[in-house]
Amino acid sequence: MSFLDYAPAPESRAIVSLKDDYGLFIGGEFVPGHGSSFRTISPATEEVLTTVSEADASDVDAAVQAARGAYDKVWSRMPGAERAKYLFRIARIIQERSRELAVAETLDNGKPIKETRDVDIPLVAAWFFYYAGWADKLDYATGSKNPQAWGVVGQVIPWNFPLMMLAWKIAPALAAGNTVVLKPAETTPVTALLFAEICQQAELPPGVVNIITGAGETGRELVSHEGIDKVAFTGSTPVGRAIARTLAGRSTALTLELGGKGANIVFDDAAFDEAVEGIIQGIFFNQGHVCCAGSRLLVQENVHDELLQRLQRRISTLRLGDPLDKNTDIGAINSKAQLDKITELAQSGVAEGATQWQADCALPSSGFWFAPTVFTDVQTSHRIAQEEIFGPVLSVLTFRTPDEAIAKANNTPFGLSAGVWTEKASRMLAVVDKLQAGVVWSNTFNKFDPTSPFGGYQESGYGREGGVPGLLSYLRPTTGAAVKK
Repeated sequence: MSFLDYAPAPESRAIVSLKDDYGLFIGGEFVPGHGSSFRTISPATEEVLTTVSEADASDVDAAVQAARGAYDKVWSRMPGAERAKYLFRIARIIQERSRELAVAETLDNGKPIKETRDVDIPLVAAWFFYYAGWADKLDYATGSKNPQAWGVVGQVIPWNFPLMMLAWKIAPALAAGNTVVLKPAETTPVTALLFAEICQQAELPPGVVNIITGAGETGRELVSHEGIDKVAFTGSTPVGRAIARTLAGRSTALTLELGGKGANIVFDDAAFDEAVEGIIQGIFFNQGHVCCAGSRLLVQENVHDELLQRLQRRISTLRLGDPLDKNTDIGAINSKAQLDKITELAQSGVAEGATQWQADCALPSSGFWFAPTVFTDVQTSHRIAQEEIFGPVLSVLTFRTPDEAIAKANNTPFGLSAGVWTEKASRMLAVVDKLQAGVVWSNTFNKFDPTSPFGGYQESGYGREGGVPGLLSYLRPTTGAAVKK
């Protein structure tokens, strides 16, 4: 052990007690699914965590019917102040079980425990607290005397932030008076099933929240079900397109939060040490499994070499390994399929002429791993500069003028996020105003708050989550003007 090595500091798994198998959560109870069961594994070790039921068409219909009954008979008739009590109760239980949820999320997803413990779970509780406060103030949010929920909402969430994406979907939906049928990703169902237990613990009326597990076919059955009044989806752009085609011509409302290829722009007057940390946060947080990741680094040409040296030196200090170790910075890739995609796109970068640099780190012998990677000599036409990699891979491009930076940043079919690093407020405002991105961070990256709306343009989807706009997306449009925040 060298002087600067860290001793192992693993978080105990004892706080998590998973059942051998889980059914579907329908009507307030766990019931067997009629599809084939499947196993969920830890991506860090490939060990089986539990067995999960797959919902077929009949199960989806049962969940939708349970949600409809709860909406018609209970939830839509309940005063907002009473709905708020349930949301507050859920938020408090999440805080009480935060360590358990953090460990479970790390086991099932592969992300470092310090991220689930310090970022994911606190934000999950914050989302429920925030929207609990809005549940009895819908008329102020809408400017309408009689705001109306959509009814039954079908929600499909991804594997990169399983419990956080659940909170982003369920909290505003319930606050607005809807009932929910949610499908988590097939590779990360564990914390959604634990959330079902939390709903029971909070004594949420049966049928208000229903959770069905399964893969793509289960999701297709849910979003195409005639009993769904609104669909909310977070995931890949191709699947988002398929959902939009399915719902075309129907009255079902739809919001989509899809892929991204965020630009992180560093000007020559930026605070370099802060910028390096922001670049690290932008692309290596959650192994790059972030739709708004700053996967394209645009550096002003005259400071490119200096910034790159500092960045590579800092990346070399990142620790890759056991996600349950509190010292770990880079965890496991979520699945073999995602690892194969990252590997293929990285190989295309080399084939197209970019220069690949990887951190010198030992990869564990089991599980799915990819070393932090930086590509230089990248052209805007390269696949690694255009396609979403969804992994710990950074593409570096240069620019000379603000106009060139803006042009390169906007040279993407996506429009979800961007970051700008400069000490000049006038330059910051001028550049931000011209970036085609739904979220732009100023001298920081990947910071989230329940009061702030999040969403994109173009192939990054439409609609907003978070803040008042995220609440309004779960209410039927009104003629009244929304009250300003």
